[in-house]
Amino acid sequence: MAQSRIQSFLKPSDTLNIKRQKAVFVSEAAFSAISLIGLNQLWYADYPRSQFHFINDNEEWLQMDKLGHLYSSYHLGRLGSEMLQWSGASPEKQLVYGAGLGFAFLTAVEVLDGFSSQWGASSGDVIANATGTALYVSQQLLWKEQRITPKFSFHTTRFAAYRPEVLGSSFSEQILKDYNGQTYWLSANLKSFFKETKIPKILNIAIGYGADGMLTGKGENSVIITGENQLKSRQFYLSLDLDLTKIETKSHFLKTFFSVFSVLKIPAPTLEYSVAKGVKGHVLYF
Repeated sequence: MAQSRIQSFLKPSDTLNIKRQKAVFVSEAAFSAISLIGLNQLWYADYPRSQFHFINDNEEWLQMDKLGHLYSSYHLGRLGSEMLQWSGASPEKQLVYGAGLGFAFLTAVEVLDGFSSQWGASSGDVIANATGTALYVSQQLLWKEQRITPKFSFHTTRFAAYRPEVLGSSFSEQILKDYNGQTYWLSANLKSFFKETKIPKILNIAIGYGADGMLTGKGENSVIITGENQLKSRQFYLSLDLDLTKIETKSHFLKTFFSVFSVLKIPAPTLEYSVAKGVKGHVLYF
């Protein structure tokens, strides 16, 4: 009985359900307000306010933070769109009011940055936010589906131990702060592009970007760690992946589960290239 109620609740409405739509709008507004208030207290309250200003941080962290903005904007927009789909809203409203959620929320964060003396609004961040939203919207308009999905993977690195106040002192902090261990991917579903082939529906190919050797966002291109000259370095990856949303199931619980976890890259055999080390392979990379 409980399982049946969950199925019924998670099943998208065939027609516009006003109660669901109101619940979506209220939930999004509450989430945004609480998040921004929390950010203001935890992130900005300890620093003086300033006049609104922009900074140029486009050279920092080898652009890893910009990919984080693209990724966040895309998936927040995807979430907003899928929530409106659940309410039975039209595809047009899903794009206008749903997909813009990520850009709107992250733009509000940029405004907070702009009024902080410690930081500043970043035009590079705004462009990355817009690119993430555009990636989602353009695919819906062109293909009526998402064939290319930004994904994320993370592994711990030795660099966090040298600057835990910047790169994180715990695993949860390092996931967000240690750019050395982050990899951002564009994962393309092969069957979506080659529909007449016998390629499995869930098989993707992914290209990734990462960087390491970074203890600070800007400054020298190398640092000395335990007597070793550590260069900042970019890495490029080619790997297999899975699109869990292509798994056929009648369970709306599983469909929701697969949608939520589609933000993560599946560990898989991977080729890595960097200028410093050339090409090397990983049996499994995450």
